[in-house]
Amino acid sequence: MGRVTQRRKVIRIRDGVVSARPDTLVAEEPLEIRLNGKPLAITMRTPGDDFALAAGFLVSEGVLAAASDLLNIVYCAGATGEGGSNTYNVVDVRTADVTMPDITLERNVYTTSSCGLCGKASLDAVRTTTRWPIADTPPLRIEPELLSSLPDRLREAQRVFDRTGGLHAAALFSEDGELLDAREDVGRHNAVDKLVGRALQNGDLPLSRTILMVSSRASFELAQKAVMAGVPVLAAVSAPSSLAVDLAAETGLTLVGFLRGSSMNVYAGEDRITLRTTAAQG
Repeated sequence: MGRVTQRRKVIRIRDGVVSARPDTLVAEEPLEIRLNGKPLAITMRTPGDDFALAAGFLVSEGVLAAASDLLNIVYCAGATGEGGSNTYNVVDVRTADVTMPDITLERNVYTTSSCGLCGKASLDAVRTTTRWPIADTPPLRIEPELLSSLPDRLREAQRVFDRTGGLHAAALFSEDGELLDAREDVGRHNAVDKLVGRALQNGDLPLSRTILMVSSRASFELAQKAVMAGVPVLAAVSAPSSLAVDLAAETGLTLVGFLRGSSMNVYAGEDRITLRTTAAQG
């Protein structure tokens, strides 16, 4: 889809020299997600992988758990712009006969590219709705050196970031470090939803022997999405929030933050990391 990036005029100032030139920007447009014909949520996203995004969003909300729960996803023909053309900014998710949680009472209907599920109720909401408590049996054993290699490999997979410098990314790796999938979006939670939605469509849930790597901080909503998809390890290049750490500790998620070079902080689930303890000097 040619809507991932857009061109805009920019005035450049370099060492006092002024010039005008076109610049490539990441596209950001609203996506309305409808569930069985009823409006559910609006998120700001980078167009592309919209069906996977909608499916992944509904996995994190406890609506979908398997490909058989999903009948189909379609763009709504009524979403028209100037001249009657479809804007491709409204999708309708049709589900099989699944139990519908009362998600409209747990969060705001409007989400943004920065906050994800604003107003998500509590840790209890995740514990009670997840279909797959984290259960990697036998437990994953991850070498710190493997984790250290993931940020660079994620960066190599960010093709649109190379042109715009304005996208978050998320990637799934196997326990041996094989890159399974990578997605980009202006919203960090959208990138994860696209990964999870694709896994649902391919029949790969739960993601019980994978590592989720994100190019952002590890917020509560990202930890939530990992838990809801059965992911045992979440690694981030930046800091986690306190609620993300609490959720990881309560659900058994391994949470790694500040993953930069050979340095990292393990906030929960350290039993999955092969640690070599050395007494600190001084």
